[in-house]
Amino acid sequence: MFEDILITIATAATPLLLAAIGELVTERSGVLNLGVEGMMIMGAVTGFAVAVTTGSPWLGVLAAILVGAAFSLLFGFLTLTLVTNQVATGLSLTLLGLGLSGMIGESFVGRAGVKLAAIRIPYLSDIPYIGRLIFGQDPLFYVSILLTAGVVWFLFRTRAGLTLRSVGDNHASAHALGIRVITIRYLAVMFGGACAGLAGAYLSLVYVPQWVENMTAGRGWIALALVVFASWRPWRLLVGAYLFGAVSIGQLHTQALGVGIPSQFLSSLPYLATIVVLVLISRNRRLTMMNTPASLGQPFVPDR
Repeated sequence: MFEDILITIATAATPLLLAAIGELVTERSGVLNLGVEGMMIMGAVTGFAVAVTTGSPWLGVLAAILVGAAFSLLFGFLTLTLVTNQVATGLSLTLLGLGLSGMIGESFVGRAGVKLAAIRIPYLSDIPYIGRLIFGQDPLFYVSILLTAGVVWFLFRTRAGLTLRSVGDNHASAHALGIRVITIRYLAVMFGGACAGLAGAYLSLVYVPQWVENMTAGRGWIALALVVFASWRPWRLLVGAYLFGAVSIGQLHTQALGVGIPSQFLSSLPYLATIVVLVLISRNRRLTMMNTPASLGQPFVPDR
């Protein structure tokens, strides 16, 4: 029973972590992309459609990554090349994704999905309490952990990571040093979009192997909040994703126990927790500003 709860928490946390780690890299470069929800839902519908059509969940995962990256390129073209407002463009991207996914997925509603099978490591997955949690998860669970570790290494142990952080902290100085600010931001935005698409594929190929309209249910917004909650630090993001995953699963188990609390209130707990955390963090201005990229959300036009 306890192991099952931990596994469901990990399952609920993985799409949040995948989407948030991509957004963290994007914001570290100085770009604020509020279109995470739209890219996630497009990844979900594309991944499901390709998996059902071809019978291969891995092709569905690949298609979701590509669609997420393509949507992020649209955002990048509008905000980095045409220098449109990043907030308005991100919101528009979310609305576009929600509408387009509903249209694409209409013919796939109610169809049986193709689930991405879990990896079972003989003997190790049979260890009591932690066996299935650590050695019997789906492949994307391990990808999310490795991706987090990879982002930590990239941002704080490589020259390229230092360059990306310098662009996010002061794009004018970076440009003066000969750094190609726009190119770096395009790459960061594409990485964020690919991660969001992968998170969407997780929802429709692992979490609930079927297509349901608006199945992201606000997870893209929670991922955005997690980046702030983690103060733009990848390991804190990992902890935050699992805390929010625990809240999401906790409210489901509370409803199953028949506790005398309205189910509507319990269902809103993950989003209420998001608001409470953001309010608490915003009260400590020093903590908020400590790791915030100084150029976040600011447009950049290179010298002609």
